[in-house]
Amino acid sequence: MARKQEPCCETGSSSRVESVLSVDERGQMVLPKDVRKRAGINAGDKLALVTHEKDGEVCCITLIKVESLSEMVKGVLGPVMKDIIG
Repeated sequence: MARKQEPCCETGSSSRVESVLSVDERGQMVLPKDVRKRAGINAGDKLALVTHEKDGEVCCITLIKVESLSEMVKGVLGPVMKDIIG
């Protein structure tokens, strides 16, 4: 059974600049190996790219492992679906 993932990007969580990434002509970038290792990101993993907007412009980009995002969505929608389905 998968453990429940709690969002870590809430008020009070720590943030820091890990590195500066370059975007190549194809729009690709490389996540540093040490960041991938600490985040548990492996070849073939899927990441969801989430944008945050302010005044109609993207101000922040977040990457979330798809399985973590799925757990977050289930946590939010699960109770609602139970109410709808009965």
